[in-house]
Amino acid sequence: MRIKLYSIFVDDQEKGLRFYTEVVGFKKKQDLPAGGARWITVISPEGPEDLELSLEPNGHPAAKAYQTALRNDNIPVTAFESVSIQSEVERLKGKGVVFTIEPTDIGAVTIAIFSDTCGNLIQIYQVNA
Repeated sequence: MRIKLYSIFVDDQEKGLRFYTEVVGFKKKQDLPAGGARWITVISPEGPEDLELSLEPNGHPAAKAYQTALRNDNIPVTAFESVSIQSEVERLKGKGVVFTIEPTDIGAVTIAIFSDTCGNLIQIYQVNA
């Protein structure tokens, strides 16, 4: 068994697709009709093409409650690895991304947390040498 797909809720799938492709720099892999929504996945240009992030609509009340509770408690919904967190933070800030936690060394890793504009906090981290 292995992980091939990870899902996060977004408050607007089109806005989420734009953010994760145009700002973060991921590539769209899937964009198909799925009932009243879409099946949208993105992949990292730096990672394996078979590991996908699904941008799920948060239309269900439980999804909205989950997303809101995590954000209100400043808990990131997921984390992405960076090989150069400082340059990644500067690149994202240059695209208007708002960070709730600036790069912080916490021992084995340095972390930073930003808002994805779709209702989530996302952590990026770099393993410290």
